[in-house]
Amino acid sequence: MNSVILAVVGIVIIIAGYLLYSKYLATRVYKLSPSYTAPSHEFTDGVDYVPTNKFVLWGHHFTSVAGAAPIVGPAVAVIWGWLPAFLWVTLGTVFFAGMHDMGALWASVRNKGQSIGSLSGRYIGSRGRNLFLIVIFLLLLMVNAVFAVVIAQLLVARPTAVIPVWGAIVVAVLIGQAIYRLRWNLPIVSVVGVVALYALILLGDRFPIELPDTVLGLSTGAFWIIVLFLYAGIASTLPVWMLLQPRDYINGLQLFIGLGILFAAILISAPTVVAPAVNQNLPPDTPNLVPLLFVTIACGAISGFHGMVSSGTSSKQLDKETDARFVGYFGAVGEGLLALGTIIAVTAGFESFASWQETYSVYDEAGVVAFVNSGGSILNDGLGLPTSLSATILATMAVLFAATTMDTGVRLQRYIVEEIGGLMGLRFSTLVATVIVVVFGLALAFGADMTGSGEGGMVLWPLFGTTNQLLAALTLSIMTVMLVRRRRPYLPILLPLLFVLVMTVYALLVQLVDLYNEGNWLLLVMDIVILVAAVWVVVEAAIAINRARNEEPEPDDEVAEAGTRDESSSQ
Repeated sequence: MNSVILAVVGIVIIIAGYLLYSKYLATRVYKLSPSYTAPSHEFTDGVDYVPTNKFVLWGHHFTSVAGAAPIVGPAVAVIWGWLPAFLWVTLGTVFFAGMHDMGALWASVRNKGQSIGSLSGRYIGSRGRNLFLIVIFLLLLMVNAVFAVVIAQLLVARPTAVIPVWGAIVVAVLIGQAIYRLRWNLPIVSVVGVVALYALILLGDRFPIELPDTVLGLSTGAFWIIVLFLYAGIASTLPVWMLLQPRDYINGLQLFIGLGILFAAILISAPTVVAPAVNQNLPPDTPNLVPLLFVTIACGAISGFHGMVSSGTSSKQLDKETDARFVGYFGAVGEGLLALGTIIAVTAGFESFASWQETYSVYDEAGVVAFVNSGGSILNDGLGLPTSLSATILATMAVLFAATTMDTGVRLQRYIVEEIGGLMGLRFSTLVATVIVVVFGLALAFGADMTGSGEGGMVLWPLFGTTNQLLAALTLSIMTVMLVRRRRPYLPILLPLLFVLVMTVYALLVQLVDLYNEGNWLLLVMDIVILVAAVWVVVEAAIAINRARNEEPEPDDEVAEAGTRDESSSQ
């Protein structure tokens, strides 16, 4: 199989989804209205509620949801062959991810920027909300722990990425000042920011920073994990315009440049896909493709974390409701393209099938490092870039996305801690809530593999993926209730909801047995809690959907707005 064919077919499917299917969803299902007053205008506070240019907001949203997951997930999942991963990424992006992300934005905007957790209370009930918050808290806990481990592993494996990764923070702060304080023209800021970022990549490739094996009595990986959580805790308390938005925006531009470079190298070198379409010779202990494929690849097909970002930060910055199509659906398109590029890199970036098989000799060991190495080989062959520089570009890209997701994840989990505290009659300050998030995240990152080293945190990945997909199903259930109440078409949401729900509950049961056999009691307890909460919320959601079908329909949003405008014009 020529990788060019795979790239062209995948890109055409995903872009066609944005041009055609997203338009149908925007006009017929969600009925996005340009005249609806978005929460960013209604509650402007300069901290969380900030009306934002849709291109800047797209950058924040896209890089917040992307992270390392659309790299790690596909890089692991191709062990079953390239075809299952390819189909799930392309079709998932079109019919699952884009629909979910745009819908979560719409649902939050129509409810004054409330989070998905809060919306569950209104549309499913108080019991459903409480259980929903438990699932969200555990998911965000795993997001932060997993991405901290992924970043630490890359900084250790690629010390050339250290300077650009931390230098990007300074660039982002300066970009935020240029946009919001100095009012610079956005295209000029974009060019300056991208040039500065790639200058840092060149500098980092020339001067790698490799820490000693132990730092302050900790392994290098453990040291980086602690530093990352301290940084994310501080960053999560800053106004979004100061660091989060500009960091995500410039990273979004860098990703598309990186993707452009990767796909250009693929088109020029046309490497052969050496991996099998369906791998019939799986390594021992590799789980079954069904249901594990559908939770191993979460981001890049559908991801519950996206709903958290859509309703937690992006909905509070959306300038117009109609921007949800570009920010939400096109954000999913960008992530799908990243996942597609990853699939091609880790199946065509090897000299032979034997070398690919050697890398994929053990389930879940190949991941982001495999992407960096194989993708770097393609850049070297296609564009003639030095191998070290190629690997530095891809490593920096992966780390920056994981770091922005971690920034957003810590901020969102702080919101959830404050919300849970409120339900318990406790009022947590921003500082206290942030400390709670950081302490719990560190505890999970160091305790997940039962060694306390912090270097085995990737054992969380299967459970993280399952919880992530489960949250997506729960988010879709809220959207279904909203659409049923409005008598809108709801099958485009309900059918993906049922598919994702079956696969995730099935995966939870499979993992329950595996964790018990391994004696990993921490993750076993988390699995049980997640499973019980999920089943309970699903029952509550089914009751709410049935109740909505039998109730009087809510007034259609567009009709209500038209009536308001008519009254205003007649006065």
